[in-house]
Amino acid sequence: MSEVVITAESRNDFGKGAARKIRREHKVPAVLYGHGTEPQHLSLPGHELLLALRTPNVLIRLQGAVSELALPKGVQRDPLKGFLEHVDLLLVKRGEKVTVDIPVTVTGEVADGILDQQLVSISVEAEATHIPTGVEVDIEGLEIGAQVTAGDLKLPKGTTLVADPETLVLHVTAAPTAEPEPESAEGEQAAAAEGEAAEGESAEAAE
Repeated sequence: MSEVVITAESRNDFGKGAARKIRREHKVPAVLYGHGTEPQHLSLPGHELLLALRTPNVLIRLQGAVSELALPKGVQRDPLKGFLEHVDLLLVKRGEKVTVDIPVTVTGEVADGILDQQLVSISVEAEATHIPTGVEVDIEGLEIGAQVTAGDLKLPKGTTLVADPETLVLHVTAAPTAEPEPESAEGEQAAAAEGEAAEGESAEAAE
């Protein structure tokens, strides 16, 4: 699991104005909480934090104003420009078990049909300093009707499933068939006329 060292500074000014000032300095307001302690208000270097958050469930070693291990639990971004506005950090200890969502990725190709992946992440419990980066599912050769549930996933050692084992992760479905195009009104009228003509000829032959 990735562990990133980030220098934290304490902050005592709050509110939107104070937060904007911090961001103008290319830093990000953050709150560290957990283990029944009082929340600690921090500011973190924006570029380093942005790079760290590219890794799911990255373990952050804070140094400076505090010396703690933390996991990001809430990230707020500007909806238009995408820059970090605020981060919530959960205080963790070595040996402690935490519940996190890890990515589900697929490898290989199905034999036929179409792959329908229902879940792109799954909830697991793992030791805070050994959170897996994700879990892979090999779909090579799967045929129509095959499915994989959460209980089928091969989780890394020391990781246990939190999600319902019966939860559908992915399955293989048949490719949709093209529906026949409806006949146009003119085509329907022509077909009806042909049918009437054929009936007329039959009647004449019978007379």
